[in-house]
Amino acid sequence: MALIPLFTFLILTLIPFAAPSPSIHDLLRSHGLPGGLFPKSVESFVFDNQTGLLEAQLYCPCYAKYDGMAFFDQMVRGNLSHGELRGVVGLSQEELFVWLPVKEITVSDPASGVIYFDIGLARKQMSLSLFEDPPDCRPKGAALLGYGEGLQGRKERASQYQR
Repeated sequence: MALIPLFTFLILTLIPFAAPSPSIHDLLRSHGLPGGLFPKSVESFVFDNQTGLLEAQLYCPCYAKYDGMAFFDQMVRGNLSHGELRGVVGLSQEELFVWLPVKEITVSDPASGVIYFDIGLARKQMSLSLFEDPPDCRPKGAALLGYGEGLQGRKERASQYQR
C-alpha cells in the first residue's frame, strides 16, 4: 500500500505534460514580426534558439498574394531575431514581372506600420497590415488543377506529387 503513492508520484513526474506547441505565426509575432509573413500551408518548422535559425517546411512550393505575388519554396530558411528575418532563402517576390529573391525582412518600428523587404536591388516598404493574417498559398496553376478544395485537398495533392 505504501508503494502506491510513490508509484503515482513517479508516474506524474516522469510523464511530460504536453503543452500545445506554438505555431510559426505565433513564433513570428513573439519576435516582433507579423504572423502572416508565412502562409497557412506551413507543414512544420524548426527554430533553434541558440543560433536563430528558422526552417519552415511547406506542403509544396506555392504562391501567395500580399500587395503583389510571393513565391515560397517547399523549404524557407532564415535567421530570426527580434524584428528581423535575415539571410532568407526560399522566398521570392514579383516586381514588374521579374521574380527577385527576398534576402531580409525587417520591422524596425512597429508603431510606424511599415515592414521592409530587401530584394537585392532595392529595399521595398510595405504596410504591416498586409501581413496580419497568414494567406492561402496555392501551387502554380492551382485553378487549373482543381485546388479549390482547401488546405486538406492541398495536403493530399502535395503527397501525390511526392510519391
